Amino acid sequence: MNNKSFLRGASFIATAIAALSTFMAAPSAWAQSANWPAKPVKIVVPFAPGGTTDILARAMAPELSKAFGQPFVVENRAGAGGNIGADIVAKSTPDGYTLLMGTVGTHGINKSLYTKMAFDPQKDFAPITLVAGVPNVMVVNTEKAKAAGINNVTDFIRAAKAKPGTFNMASSGNGTSIHLAGELFKTMSGTYMTHFPYSGSGPALLALVGGDMDVMFDNLPSSMALIKSGKLKALAVTSSERSAALPDVPTVEQAGGPALKGYDASSWFGLLAPAGTPPDIVNRIQQEASKALGTPAMKEKLLAQGAIPSGSTPAQFTAFINAEHKKWAQVVKASGAKVD
Repeated sequence: MNNKSFLRGASFIATAIAALSTFMAAPSAWAQSANWPAKPVKIVVPFAPGGTTDILARAMAPELSKAFGQPFVVENRAGAGGNIGADIVAKSTPDGYTLLMGTVGTHGINKSLYTKMAFDPQKDFAPITLVAGVPNVMVVNTEKAKAAGINNVTDFIRAAKAKPGTFNMASSGNGTSIHLAGELFKTMSGTYMTHFPYSGSGPALLALVGGDMDVMFDNLPSSMALIKSGKLKALAVTSSERSAALPDVPTVEQAGGPALKGYDASSWFGLLAPAGTPPDIVNRIQQEASKALGTPAMKEKLLAQGAIPSGSTPAQFTAFINAEHKKWAQVVKASGAKVD
C-alpha cells in the first residue's frame, strides 16, 4: 500500500470513528436531558446575601424545587460587580445543574465597563427567562438627611454641590446598575460624590444605615423594608415612571428639574445557564419559572417589594439582553466610568 492509499484509509477510519462516537453520544445526552434533574440544582447569586438578586433567587428556588422534585440551592459567590459568580457559571458543565441569577450588571453593563472580562456575557450563556424588572431608588440615611436639611432631590443636589467630594455614595459593586445609576446622576446633575463599592446591596445598606455612607441608588426590593421602617428616606425612583410600591415617591426626572430630564436607570434579574445546556432543559426551567411568576401569590409578593415579574421565553430574554447591552454601553461611555 502506498502512502496516499494509507492516508486515505486512515482518514476514512478516523471519520467513521468520529461519526460513531457522535451517534453513541447522542442517546446519552438525550437520556441525561430526559432524566434531569436527578440531583440538586445550584443557583449562583453573584452578590452577597440580602440584596435584590439574592431575594429573587430565594423566592424562585422553592418554586422550582416543588416543580422538579429536587432541591434548588442558592449559593452566593460575590465579587467584581458580579463577574466572579457569573464566571463560575460560564465555566460550569452545561448540564442544567448550575444556573445563574444574572443581572443588568453582569449581562448588560459589565462588558462595556470592565477593560478585561474572563467570560463573554452574550456568548457564554444560555438565557432562560427574565425573572423581574425593578426600579432603583435613591435613598439616604434618614437622620443624616434631616440634620442636613435634605428633604428631596433638589435639596440633595444643593448640599452635594456645596461640599464637592464629601458625600459618599455606596453601591453593590463596580459596574452594577446601582453604581451606574449613581454615575448617571452625577453626570447629569453636575455633582461629585465619592464611590464606595461593596460586595452586594446587603453590606452597602448596612453602611448607609450606620451613617458611614450618605446615599445609594439601590434596587427597590432590598431597600423597601428599611424605607418602611424609617431608617432610610426615599428621595426618588430611577425609572421613567413612579413605582406602584411607592406611589408617593417621584421619579428622579420629576424631582430633579431640567438637568435630569430623561434620566432612567432601572434594573433587571434573570435566570441563565452555561452555553451548551440542552435546550430541552432550558425550556423546562423557563416554563416552570413562568408558571411560578404568574401565580397570584408570587405576583403579590414581588409587586409589594417593587419588582415586576416577567417569565419571558429564552428567545425573548436573549433579544432583551442584546438590547440592554447596547443601551448601557452608551450610558457607560457618557459617564466615563471604567474598571480595570
